[in-house]
Amino acid sequence: MTIRDTAPVASGEARTKTRARRAPDAAPRIGALGVFAVLYLAFIYAPVLFIPLFSFNDSTYIAFPLSGFTTEWYVTMSRSDGLVGALTNSIKVATPAAVVSTLLGTLAAKAVTRYRMPGMEAVVSFIMSPLVVPAIIVGVALLIIVNAIGIELSLFTVFLAHLPPCTAFAMWIMISRLEGFDAAIEEASRDLGEGPWMTFWRVTFPLIVPGVVASLLLTFTISFDEYVLASFLGGSEPTLPIYIYSQLRFPWQLPNVLALATILLFASFALVYIAMRFRNRGVQFKTTTGV
Repeated sequence: MTIRDTAPVASGEARTKTRARRAPDAAPRIGALGVFAVLYLAFIYAPVLFIPLFSFNDSTYIAFPLSGFTTEWYVTMSRSDGLVGALTNSIKVATPAAVVSTLLGTLAAKAVTRYRMPGMEAVVSFIMSPLVVPAIIVGVALLIIVNAIGIELSLFTVFLAHLPPCTAFAMWIMISRLEGFDAAIEEASRDLGEGPWMTFWRVTFPLIVPGVVASLLLTFTISFDEYVLASFLGGSEPTLPIYIYSQLRFPWQLPNVLALATILLFASFALVYIAMRFRNRGVQFKTTTGV
């Protein structure tokens, strides 16, 4: 058999192997662990799905069967001065907390990913510690410090209390964005005459914008929904989670709380979804460009 005769056979075998490799794998089996994961997620999240359902129920009682469909609770909720005030307080706290924590987290992440110094692991562990330390312990400790200094409890003290956990989240997000960043790009900018600040603003910042946006949205959500620290340091100015909890003591206020919870549920989901989209957008950009 000549080379010409064997060439078609070889190419045919290669095509067969290629098709075999491209053939879809068999469907993965869920197994006992998969079943447990599904049941666990259903146990955690299924009750949440009843909140929007009962928020449109034409009854103050949370029970089946439903009495009818109504949007009265949403109208009543929007006319509540206490709710509007608590919502305003939460926005006043969450907005600066998101901005400041993102700024601090970005600077800390840049230092961690760019420089190597003794004790770096200890510093990172200290910054990340609010993620693992129980919030009630942090709240008691901050309350003792604030009273010792003589600072009056207010929204400002809530803002200060939200900075450590929000900064830890922001740093975690920005580290994942800055890892693998090619430092040669910044060096090229400095070689062309730009200073450190303009290099960061014109070169580094445009490439990490998706991570910055994701950090802003996630830290805003974390501060907006936080309850434990706000309960210790809020004073006479309740945030929205504090207001919701206080209204649960009155049965006739429960439908209004469900209506509010429904809005917060979908708003939080939207913010987290947008944040993840921005974060994944940044990761895809890094993968395709090699930055």
